[in-house]
Amino acid sequence: MKLTIVGGGGFRVPLVYGALLARAGRLGLEEVVLHDIDAARLERIGHVLDGLAAEHGVRLPFRTTTDLVDAVEGADYVFCAIRVGQLEGRVVDEDVPLGLGVLGQETTGPGGICFALRTIPVMVRLAETIARHAPEAWLINFTNPAGMVTEAVQQVIGDRVVGICDSPSGMCRRVAAALGRDPADLWFDYFGLNHLGWLKGVRDGAGNQLLDRLLDDDAALAGFEEGRLFGGEWLRSLGMIPNEYLYYFYYAADTVRAIRRGAHSRGAFLLEQQRAFYAGAGDDALASWRATRHDRERTYMAEARDAAGDEHDHEMDANGGYESEAMAVLEAIALNTRAVLILNTANRSALPFLDERAVVEVPCVVGRAGPVPMAMGGASAHTRALVETMKDVERTTIDAALLGSRELAIKALALHPLVPSVSTAREIFDGYRARLPALQETFTS
Repeated sequence: MKLTIVGGGGFRVPLVYGALLARAGRLGLEEVVLHDIDAARLERIGHVLDGLAAEHGVRLPFRTTTDLVDAVEGADYVFCAIRVGQLEGRVVDEDVPLGLGVLGQETTGPGGICFALRTIPVMVRLAETIARHAPEAWLINFTNPAGMVTEAVQQVIGDRVVGICDSPSGMCRRVAAALGRDPADLWFDYFGLNHLGWLKGVRDGAGNQLLDRLLDDDAALAGFEEGRLFGGEWLRSLGMIPNEYLYYFYYAADTVRAIRRGAHSRGAFLLEQQRAFYAGAGDDALASWRATRHDRERTYMAEARDAAGDEHDHEMDANGGYESEAMAVLEAIALNTRAVLILNTANRSALPFLDERAVVEVPCVVGRAGPVPMAMGGASAHTRALVETMKDVERTTIDAALLGSRELAIKALALHPLVPSVSTAREIFDGYRARLPALQETFTS
């Protein structure tokens, strides 16, 4: 088996490599190739991987390259986690809307739209390269905004692209812990789009519904992140537990105020932090990476917790993050395990109010044929309306990105529930275009 990691100089690649070290034998993994456009970042991450291999006493050989065709030629699986525009682009994604009093989070609101506008064309070109040089490969996509990117790429390689996110599974594990249950013994009725989903039910093996009991227990809700973020009163009003990213919809103004109180945006913090890591030379690369990761994880969604008055640091998931999700998908397809995983894939009939090709985030049975989404049934008027609106925004953004259309980009921004007017949408787009060379080159009108 050949596995290619596109974005191989990325900060989270050591997490994937560490997970691979424990699985290489049963997967029959023979070749790992790291690809990146930045050779210096590849070298720095390579030192971290060498440290991990020495620590585990097991070495999984890998090589690095800046040649994409060389990287993907004959690959069986391609993992992709790239950041087009790097963290400097994320800072712009956040700053421009905030200057107009609008939330600029990197995947939610205008920030996510701008991120997608410059990312989708690059991802489509990657998909075309895979289609030519590794037509049987599965693309396991971590690149954000994961839902939009997956839907754009499936136009090229169809159902052989799977979008992953660790947010839903992490929430399900936290909910199981609050119930005092093993998540493996429970079924989670989760539905929506990437970073826009809800847990509407939790059932045990006997079919007993457990969520209502949790929603009535304020002490139990206070014991995990989503319970503290949204509060028992709002959760009981919804009758569901939202994905943490829905905080930016339900408490948008509070979050903007919290960000403005801070000295730096999340993007600016990460940019400063990772510059220091990648500039390191002669130090213990693995120790430096771990220290940087600890600070990164501790401050995850800090602006939302600040707005909610939650003084807890974000807790790193003992079961892993997106690397565990990627490994679960890889094993399920390669070994035909038929595992149930929450993934971003074509809807088919999982959500009956969306068409079959719309990419949704729902539980899927995953085997050799890839993900088969489970039917999630009906949805409340509120969730259906928001999902339908955001799917329209996503598809308008995809069209804008592929056509280089300023008109469609502004339409996508204006249709987004967090953007208050068409005039504001125009100001946001023009602000992005003025500061991002990639948009200046693509959106010429």
